[in-house]
Amino acid sequence: MRLPLILLIATLPGCGALSALQGEPDRDLFELRPPPAFTCSRSRVGELVVEPPKARATLDSNRIMIRPSALQTQYLPDAEWGDTVPAMLQRLLVQSLGATGAYGHVGRAPLGLSGDVALISEIGDFNAELAPEGALVRLTVEAQMVSEMDAQVVSRASFSAAVPAAGTRTADLIPAFDTASQQLVAQMTEWAVRASGVGPGGCS
Repeated sequence: MRLPLILLIATLPGCGALSALQGEPDRDLFELRPPPAFTCSRSRVGELVVEPPKARATLDSNRIMIRPSALQTQYLPDAEWGDTVPAMLQRLLVQSLGATGAYGHVGRAPLGLSGDVALISEIGDFNAELAPEGALVRLTVEAQMVSEMDAQVVSRASFSAAVPAAGTRTADLIPAFDTASQQLVAQMTEWAVRASGVGPGGCS
């Protein structure tokens, strides 16, 4: 008697469950939005280069991280970001800082050999913390503004945003990520503009 093909494959050495034979599951793709733009009326400062943010291996991914506990890392099974977390944050910062009009140019790379100022950052948290009472999206970043001419740190700061989610489903978590990221990027944009010499009176 012949065994069904699936049963035969499942009994071969090195073969896992049937799900392993079916490849990666389809996941919905999500992108986050930059915060509402504010504009600066003063003269442009120069060229700002937003360096790719650094992140540990578990965050240097397009998977959407959740934390069931302080020591446990998992990812949403049915959704992912449209880009890696560092690339996504870099894009949001370029868009937000470019919209201020405070700089002659804002980009991921300098137009020439080097820019005037560089924004260097490292992501600490970009995840949803799960608890019996619900979920909390937490984002944290350490950042520095560095003068490209002499490699001197102009300013450094820590940023954080924490937004409760309406529930633990993907449909509840993504809006909380969006709100938290807009808060975080807005904080970083205001700080970067001020660190570049444009005071609060020059922007609205």
